[in-house]
Amino acid sequence: MHSAPVTPDGDRIRWVELPGRDPARVYVHGLGSSSPAYFTGTAAHPLLAGHRSLLVDLLGFGLSDRPASFPYTLKAHADALATALTAAGVRQAEVVAHSMGGTIAVVLAARHPQLVSRLVLVDANLDPVSPVRGAPGSSGLAAYSEEEFLAGGWQEVRDAAGAHWWSTMRLAGREALHRSAVHLARAEGIRELLAGLPVPRTYLLPAADGPLPGADRLTEAGVAIVPVPDCGHNIMLDAPDAFARHTAAALAAGPA
Repeated sequence: MHSAPVTPDGDRIRWVELPGRDPARVYVHGLGSSSPAYFTGTAAHPLLAGHRSLLVDLLGFGLSDRPASFPYTLKAHADALATALTAAGVRQAEVVAHSMGGTIAVVLAARHPQLVSRLVLVDANLDPVSPVRGAPGSSGLAAYSEEEFLAGGWQEVRDAAGAHWWSTMRLAGREALHRSAVHLARAEGIRELLAGLPVPRTYLLPAADGPLPGADRLTEAGVAIVPVPDCGHNIMLDAPDAFARHTAAALAAGPA
């Protein structure tokens, strides 16, 4: 396991690293998740293996530290991730990022362009959502105030999340989980930011979800939209062979 301090207080982001050739590949998990748990199988898939691969846990999640004082905005997450990648000697990485991690990866590419050469977004959040108590994902978490969440709302989220999601969500700092969800639910301008990036970009989504809203404008901006059959939101876990095939194709594609 590797780590780097990313805050003035020395809080550390940690990652599991698979050795290999450059360019490095950086895998970033979603809300309440952990990159080693969600990406190890596909990062080591024969179609994707062989590159230096960093399976990074964002600050507040998984193996990384969970400072209660950190704001956990998208920009703060992206800047902390940039600090860790810089410490790891990463430049022009191929970033593969799921859900909230995909949103943060878009912000990372915009704010730290020297670190990102390609993006593969896996069912990433591109638009704000309305908080709804009991709804899955960031919408349900953001329906609580921080005080309500810390006082016991987290238990309601735990019970609704199910054993699979909770297995990694329970590792997250509660402030990290709630604040990240609130800022993700409120995020505006991500779609436009993605459209304006100069690097090759691919967006994978479950085919069963139907057409991606606004796909035509993203396609016109050079974003490849790839529906993946027979899977849900966790494409890398539900359909690992298809995920590896489409991700490998995206990483081998020509310039944007």
